Amino acid sequence: MSDTTPNVQRIKAGHHRVSLWSVGAIVIAAIVMLPIAAVVWIALTPGDNIWPHLLSTTLPRYLRTTVVLMLSVGMLAGAAGTGAAWMITRYRFPLSRWLEWLLLLPLAIPAYIGAYALVDLLEYAGPVQTGLRALMGWESARDYWFPQIRSLGAAVIVLAAALYPYVYLLARAAFREQSGASEEVAKSLGAGGFERFRRVGLPLARPAIAAGMAIVMMETVNDFGTVDYFAVQTLTTGIFSVWLESNNAGGAAQIACVVLVLVVFLVTLEKISRRRIRFFSLSNSHRAANKTDLKGMAGWLATLACLIPFGMGFALPAVEILHHAMLNTERWSDPGLLRALINTLTVGGTAAVLTVLAAVFMVYGVRLSGRALPRLLLPLTTIGYAAPGAVLGVGILIPLAALDNTLADAVEALTGFDIGLVLTGSALALVLAYGVRFFAIAQGAADAAMDRVSPSLPMAARSLGRTQGQVLGQIYYPLIRGSIGSALLLVFVDCVKELPATLLLRPFNFNTLATRVHDQASLENLGNAAPAAILVIGVGLVAVAMLARASR
Repeated sequence: MSDTTPNVQRIKAGHHRVSLWSVGAIVIAAIVMLPIAAVVWIALTPGDNIWPHLLSTTLPRYLRTTVVLMLSVGMLAGAAGTGAAWMITRYRFPLSRWLEWLLLLPLAIPAYIGAYALVDLLEYAGPVQTGLRALMGWESARDYWFPQIRSLGAAVIVLAAALYPYVYLLARAAFREQSGASEEVAKSLGAGGFERFRRVGLPLARPAIAAGMAIVMMETVNDFGTVDYFAVQTLTTGIFSVWLESNNAGGAAQIACVVLVLVVFLVTLEKISRRRIRFFSLSNSHRAANKTDLKGMAGWLATLACLIPFGMGFALPAVEILHHAMLNTERWSDPGLLRALINTLTVGGTAAVLTVLAAVFMVYGVRLSGRALPRLLLPLTTIGYAAPGAVLGVGILIPLAALDNTLADAVEALTGFDIGLVLTGSALALVLAYGVRFFAIAQGAADAAMDRVSPSLPMAARSLGRTQGQVLGQIYYPLIRGSIGSALLLVFVDCVKELPATLLLRPFNFNTLATRVHDQASLENLGNAAPAAILVIGVGLVAVAMLARASR
């Protein structure tokens, strides 16, 4: 007892001392939040203030289109995801067991790939319109009417088909957790299937559905590839236009701040809806609701209703892209594709490893600190996930370019040697952007994993003389490595799919799989884009398989 008591006393005495872990946690938090702060600073102190010009010309149009797109996609994805989740959890019908997992697959395909596939299929020279002209004897577009493909409506459909699984996942979990007793009471009072959904299921699941719709709307605001391809002008395309075409970083930062305000509004709205709508179980025993068999026409209609979002979000783009990849097998040996693959693996892998290591270090440092500041900073570091990639691009590239030029000038003044742009001339900016953008995923996984470790284990190790680093390596790591591995894969997959930040921050003549798909598709060369798109989809499928396994 006397041998261990001094160690315990040293632990208690040093609990509130400033340590490397707590200082490191604050430094990591500052790095993650710095790009957002930089955007605000640049917007408030622009070199050439074009805010009045933006306010009187393009900004209202960008904002109006973004809000309409955001709300339309949110409502459509919310309806599709909620409806599919209700049918899967409450009914048995043909293919329902398969559809429970197939409905997750659109998460594997970025929305911009779905946009390229839809346009290729339905445009004037595509197989659908070509077949209609051959079948009906029409000779030109003047002989018939066909919906405009590159339009706001088409962008809404593509984005909703790609993003509805966020609502489906959360709504399905909420419907599963509801007690079967409430369903039986509603049935005994004569409520039909729709009435039970409207009066019982939907109100109880509303917080989860609201959370899913908020994620969908934030992803819609973040999108660039889809809206750019459909020629829909949103706040995100405005950032690209003002910065790259007008060469005005201050104006781009001001538009980025409008995007941030919109995102903060969505996050706040979602949190308020969760807080104001709460339901509690009045029983310790939970019995899931019994599924009802749907037979005949009703069963097949339910199957069709679930197949439509799956088909639009996954089957159609996957088949179309695979068709082009098989028609252009020689493109698989293109040196540009190999370089893009190597760049993606290198940058995405580096960013994933550094992000997860930083998240583990920060979460562990905050736990050791016991001080208010690190604990306050921990939730603030998740803002990067809500911030669109284009916003982070503005907040990272401009300060990094200034630092790069200052560093190069200093080295040249001291040595006479021009080292060039070391930071922005390499993929370092991309690694930093990916880390900030997806830090919330790694931080959430690390925090949840460490929460599951009994506090008595690290305390016992410390009482036996283990250092804080040894406790992390010998106690925590073996118990949390599964969660850390999952976080590593999820961050990597998101890095592979990220487009806006990559377009803004990539060095000259540097392509990833995502930018190669975008560049080739923008040139209407889907044959060249298809191999890279297949690789992106393949990486996404790995993540969806993990997600499906975790949500069983």
